[in-house]
Amino acid sequence: MSAKDRFEYWRETLGKTRECEATSAHADSFEAELRWSELGPVVLLGSSFPSARFRRTERMVRRSDQELYHLTLLTSGVHGLRRGQDQTETFRVGDLALIDSSTAHDVRMLGDRSPSGGGPEVTAVGVDIPRSLLPVPGRRVRDLLGRRLSGREGTGAVLADFLLSLERRAASLQPAESSRLGLVVVDLVAAWVARELDAVPALPQEIQRRALMESVRGFIRHNLHDPDLSPATVAAAHHISLSHLHHLFTRYCGGETLAASIRRQRLQKAHRDLADPALRGVPVHLIAVACGLPRASEFSRAFKAAYGIPPREHRHQALLAEPADGRGADEGGAPEVPSGQPAGGDGRGTGNVRA
Repeated sequence: MSAKDRFEYWRETLGKTRECEATSAHADSFEAELRWSELGPVVLLGSSFPSARFRRTERMVRRSDQELYHLTLLTSGVHGLRRGQDQTETFRVGDLALIDSSTAHDVRMLGDRSPSGGGPEVTAVGVDIPRSLLPVPGRRVRDLLGRRLSGREGTGAVLADFLLSLERRAASLQPAESSRLGLVVVDLVAAWVARELDAVPALPQEIQRRALMESVRGFIRHNLHDPDLSPATVAAAHHISLSHLHHLFTRYCGGETLAASIRRQRLQKAHRDLADPALRGVPVHLIAVACGLPRASEFSRAFKAAYGIPPREHRHQALLAEPADGRGADEGGAPEVPSGQPAGGDGRGTGNVRA
């Protein structure tokens, strides 16, 4: 397929997710990837492409309005936006951009030099959410549309981390998992929007609790290396009582205690890292230390109890059977599938298009 044909194929595929006019100065040497996963009614998108422009006109809005919010997290490149008649904004790596399908917009994405040494490349993760699902009045959400908002701190950082982790894992999700995680996305977006609008108390209590639970999960994932990580430190970081934290865990984690969850995730990380060919030269005890398990004898006993073999034997067997495609779907840092909440229907599919 020629570069021009690849560009047309990519543009046609993109058109299935939204009506817009896509152009690129790199159409004659075009290479891109578009990944999408349907998480119940929410669509998760991961993409990489050369510098490009996307225009949605008033005529397109009148002809086809799916009544969606589009949220984009930029991971490389620069994102310029003109929305409506006179709103303009520039987004950079780590920024969150929220727009809707009901307002005309002109988006220009300018790429950075790719790590492989190729041409300029834009990478981003995004979600499309039906407006009707977000439990925040549309008139309030309008105050945030098109504004540059940070995904590097507070609730925005929790949301950004979850989206990146979810996008890495999306292709391996089962339908019920997809639907539940789609609900988590809606909860986190709602909590983020409410925080930006200083309207958290107006959110339903259940959404506030689920968003807090995901913040706790993210904090644990990022601090597994710390041997002092404990229920008390997690509660203190979230400004809640220890009893409230234990109540949350009992409600949303199928009865597993927080201490048991931390221990299980540390052992799972050690299990993955010991099987990673890139870490074959790192001593076993240093792998354990990096997982927050500094006492070698305790680590060996706990690992054997969990997996049936000692850590060194697991490493030996895993590296002998090393797959050609690396670490596979069980990648570190992926979000856990929440329990204790209903699935919102079946996840309907995933796709990956390279052009």
